Amino acid sequence: MAGKIFYRERVKSKEGQMTPRFRVVAASDIDLKIYADHFRRKELEQLAKETKAKLVELKRDKKSKSRK
Repeated sequence: MAGKIFYRERVKSKEGQMTPRFRVVAASDIDLKIYADHFRRKELEQLAKETKAKLVELKRDKKSKSRK
């Protein structure tokens, strides 16, 4: 069974910014240590490819007031 890497978009990230937009939240059934706080999508895809894991994006609740 392939592992899974769960990630979500950062709250304070905006489209067009030159900063990494994603944060890894969890990893399942995979031997992986993560030392960075924020990732670009290309970096996540590379991690998934090398570890043969599936990327799972966690959706934010539309009713959440943390992002305006």
